[in-house]
Amino acid sequence: MINIREFIEKTVVISDQDWQLFSSKLENRIFKKKSTILDVGETENYISFIEKGIARFLIPKEEKEKDITFGFCFKNEFVSAYDSFLTRKPSLYKLQALTDMSVWSISYDDLQEVYEKSFAGNVIGRLSSERLFLIKSKREQSLLNETAEERYLKLFTERPNLIKEIPLKYVASYIGVTPQALSRIRKRIS
Repeated sequence: MINIREFIEKTVVISDQDWQLFSSKLENRIFKKKSTILDVGETENYISFIEKGIARFLIPKEEKEKDITFGFCFKNEFVSAYDSFLTRKPSLYKLQALTDMSVWSISYDDLQEVYEKSFAGNVIGRLSSERLFLIKSKREQSLLNETAEERYLKLFTERPNLIKEIPLKYVASYIGVTPQALSRIRKRIS
């Protein structure tokens, strides 16, 4: 749990009183590899900080191999179906644990209480929403402006852990190509 405070304090120092209130609301949740964190149609009730593991954002299709992967979150990052969390409406996508995961979560209701009673809650809300927005915006711009090969090379340099730790079929879906097309790209640049 100390990693969360260190992450937040890279941006702003949190008083011990604010930290005490915030940390008292955190719940440790464990997910097994390949388990569902949030399913389509469920309303997101948590913002979570990943202590260990990797989460995958996906739009499930009838044929599993056609699932669309559109995001990943790693250790020391916030994860949430944030649009569902904010609107209190059912999620249109799924969150899955790609590996065994341990997260520290705060519920929507508890976060509202922290917002009212402390400065830290507002900082945490802002940090998590900014991060999730930037990832989404960067991905959209990449899909519109870059070739599949450029997207792969950028991933390889910007997020090498993604390439090393995630099955290539998910990487292919993430950059918007078939696994076969990704194989050809990898052969070309080798």
